[in-house]
Amino acid sequence: MKTDKYSVGVIGAGVMGERMMNALCSHERFCLTTVADVSPDRAKEAARHAGGASWHTDHRELLAREGLDLVYLAVPPKFHHPIALDVLASGRHLLCEKPLANTTKEAEEMLRAARAAGVIHAMHFPLYYRPVYAELKRRLEALGTIRRIDIVTHFHQWPRPWQQTAWLSGREQGGFIREVLPHFLHLTQSLFGRLRVVRSDVEYPADPLACEVGVSALLQVEDGTPVTINGLSGIARQEHLSYTVYGTEGTLSVVNWGTLLAGGRGEPLAEVPLPDENRLHQLLDELAAALDGREARLIGFETGVEVQNVLEALLDLS
Repeated sequence: MKTDKYSVGVIGAGVMGERMMNALCSHERFCLTTVADVSPDRAKEAARHAGGASWHTDHRELLAREGLDLVYLAVPPKFHHPIALDVLASGRHLLCEKPLANTTKEAEEMLRAARAAGVIHAMHFPLYYRPVYAELKRRLEALGTIRRIDIVTHFHQWPRPWQQTAWLSGREQGGFIREVLPHFLHLTQSLFGRLRVVRSDVEYPADPLACEVGVSALLQVEDGTPVTINGLSGIARQEHLSYTVYGTEGTLSVVNWGTLLAGGRGEPLAEVPLPDENRLHQLLDELAAALDGREARLIGFETGVEVQNVLEALLDLS
């Protein structure tokens, strides 16, 4: 097995970029060698924190570097498409933040380009690499017949206090539908199959440039099981995210990303103990395996296109 390190470049030094850079710097199989961000201050600071990586304000300068194996793309969704096409044209493997793009058309073009380039293409859906996912999947059979899946995304403030960037509050590429729901859409598709939107009612504020403040939607998985979405922002409660699967013999609920609750008929839901694992290191382990030429558990751009289709239907962008 290959044991030397793979060289990685990060495009986008915001919150998500910073988290991944920390993981890359602490992983034995990767070396963060170069960073790009339109803000010179952010790019320079990220490079310094990485131990002297090079920094750029133009991603094309990053791609001009020799010996670069992998690029992690962590810019806002509007810019995924043009930058990803440049990355793929350079022949680099690509890990992209979700959602894959800003439209299905863009996502499909990115998939075609990745296939043509013959490179590894993967997406960052962190729930898939958390212990809660494996345990949730393991326990599904004990639920009996699945009757319904409920997704709740409630925020007292949007964007959240730690995500105060202008694009997240805008209608063009922001909002919690694009930012948060892809995690749960992918989770549903990975466990139960493709999703179809039956109806979607999105609530917008008076400002035509501002993102949604509410969504109520009904979807179905391939076997007809209903999936409900209840999303609200600007409400008087603490942020609460939950993904609940109701069966004839039991119920499972993932709360606030990492807590799993389970209960049988007539029982209260109780927390299930889970191991404490670094989800980013789990993802990087799989990426290293793929780069080594070994079997790997990665989410490809094909899945990104499927999730994008559902997002467009929810937002009625067709």
